[in-house]
Amino acid sequence: MSSRPCSKVACREQAISTLTYDYADSMVVLGPLSLMAEPHTYDLCARHAERLSAPLGWQVIKHVVLGGEVSFGA
Repeated sequence: MSSRPCSKVACREQAISTLTYDYADSMVVLGPLSLMAEPHTYDLCARHAERLSAPLGWQVIKHVVLGGEVSFGA
């Protein structure tokens, strides 16, 4: 898998996770970096994945790879 930069403006770190919004269900999903960059998703570095916040009333789902190198707060 080729490395991709974090989607946050002015961040030059390598992305480790992918963020997806599900507007219909008021849900934010953060998981391991997707295999390919997709429209309407955001790749985040470790720092931005850890600091993720969602709009008030939204549910946050964080998928964690057990035994893998990827790690971000639960």
